[in-house]
Amino acid sequence: MSAFLSHSHRVLMFAALAVLAITINPLRAAAGEVTVFAAASLNNALSAVAEAWTEDTGHIAVLSFAGSSALANQIMQGAPADIFISASVDWMDAVAQAGDLRAGTRQDILGNRLVLIAHGDDASPVTIDATLDLPSMLGDERLAMALVDAVPAGIYGKAALTALGLWDGVAPLVAQSDNVRAALAFVAQNEAPLGIVYATDAAVEENVTIIGTFPADSHPAILYPAAITAHSESPVAAAFLDYLRSDPARAIWQAFGFRVLD
Repeated sequence: MSAFLSHSHRVLMFAALAVLAITINPLRAAAGEVTVFAAASLNNALSAVAEAWTEDTGHIAVLSFAGSSALANQIMQGAPADIFISASVDWMDAVAQAGDLRAGTRQDILGNRLVLIAHGDDASPVTIDATLDLPSMLGDERLAMALVDAVPAGIYGKAALTALGLWDGVAPLVAQSDNVRAALAFVAQNEAPLGIVYATDAAVEENVTIIGTFPADSHPAILYPAAITAHSESPVAAAFLDYLRSDPARAIWQAFGFRVLD
């Protein structure tokens, strides 16, 4: 009988401790999880937003970064994402047309700028217009860009160069990468002297310098739409989507150089 009582006391003690833990930290007890597929260019800023969300709510955001095209295709093939944040309206459209977005959740949250970067910190600025002689600037080396027919940064870059009449001259010299952060890394590591990335990418890499900004009218507006996927079962997906436009998130986005859309 004494052994039975001892065991009972232990059960009661553990139950009391569990109740106490819930009382002390109700957020942790109620923690939920959301899986977010996001454009590679959001890496640093979204990681900071997710960390702030966890601190504020106790919930956890699991982040997966890649080119928007790759993420969109994964979602359309059934990958278990709860939220998709694209750097391309077109790729978000493709996911919507496939029936893989939850109706009424899509919203444009951010904007960005397209820039020309050079390796190091002593490169001279240039004016980006129809007179820019990129082939001469490159010599025998390469211009780093994300995939020009698939990844948003590459698509925007090709559109801008085409609009300025520069694409045909520089196309043979382009080194394409799977996403914009890979293009950034090529220049940062001096594997390419020049690259085309977003302004926010250049801001987080100390080994590159922005030497020019592409005219806004030379390419489609750079927008980041976000939405909950049609198959999401996360109980906190809507809360995280809302948090992306909250005051704490807005401060983080702006600190990383993004334009926050109202």
